[in-house]
Amino acid sequence: MAKIITALAFLVDVPVETVRTDAVQSFVKQETIFVELTTSDGLLGRGYSYTIGTGGTAVLALLRDYLLPRLIGQDARRVEAVWHDLFAATRSTTVGAITSLALAAVDIALWDRRALAADQPLWLVAGGAQDSVPLYDTEVGWLHLSVDELVAGAHAAVAAGRGGVKIKIGKPDPAEDVARLRTVREAVGPNVDLMVDANQAFTAPDAIRRARLLEPVDLYWLEEPLPADDIAGHAALARSTSIPIAVGESLYSIGHFAEYVRRGAAGIVQVDAARIGGITPWLKVAHLAEAHNLAVCPHFLMELHVSLAAAVPNGRYVEYIPQLSAITRGRLAIVDGRALPPSTAGLGIEWDLDAIDRLRVA
Repeated sequence: MAKIITALAFLVDVPVETVRTDAVQSFVKQETIFVELTTSDGLLGRGYSYTIGTGGTAVLALLRDYLLPRLIGQDARRVEAVWHDLFAATRSTTVGAITSLALAAVDIALWDRRALAADQPLWLVAGGAQDSVPLYDTEVGWLHLSVDELVAGAHAAVAAGRGGVKIKIGKPDPAEDVARLRTVREAVGPNVDLMVDANQAFTAPDAIRRARLLEPVDLYWLEEPLPADDIAGHAALARSTSIPIAVGESLYSIGHFAEYVRRGAAGIVQVDAARIGGITPWLKVAHLAEAHNLAVCPHFLMELHVSLAAAVPNGRYVEYIPQLSAITRGRLAIVDGRALPPSTAGLGIEWDLDAIDRLRVA
């Protein structure tokens, strides 16, 4: 037995590495919630989750007041049992973002410890399906950027070997979105995957109209066109367009993904390990997608998701958004435009513990 003997949570504010805007919000800061678990066999597992500016202290309070005390004495090897125990203890606040983010920080710590105990990297412990995954670049496509900046960024991403480029949409005039995308498409040519992201800004009728206007640009996917709880609207949109519909970053349970898939409302699955509640449910969503012949292209957290996307056979893309430079010593390994999962045991993220301490706020 590997009994959990200590459980600690704390909050670190990581500044954004560049200005990031979309149709509904700006990325203010990364509130990074850490959980550290030590076990009777002498191992320490470290997990984390995040928000982009609000709610971090609420996640921390849920962990400290309710979840961490339940962990003491539990067997860290029984990751599923621990996850379900914590989930059952939070029934009154599930399904929801705060609870999922708290569960994720614990679950990722348990998986870190599991991989350390096996002396294997996470991507092998979780499945080991691929030894590298292509990257697409979001950092060059924010909504506030001018057309010239979009083109320059797209050229730089392609030169760096990225297989795709994502552009934010949601300008008040749909024609402006179309014009921006046409210019980028002409600049990068037909062989680069071009994605767009609306960040839930549209109504279903508006999304259907905009998708029709965007089809000539040959998009790889249209991401979060509608509010995440509008499954019927996503299904109607998917039936109306040839552009694959990508969803997942704002879904917080396996059941929500299952319903999207059942209704044909998702063509690309963008499950986020922090927002779904950890690696344990992330893998279940990835295998659900695999069973329905759908690709997984996880949202954000490239330092963690490179290992998870490599673990499963349907990991299609990792999203390139560097955000942990201030609290890590290593960089994502990239060879010929493809991200390599870390080869060191555990999560493989080289945390800068001194920097984390300096940025700790709670």
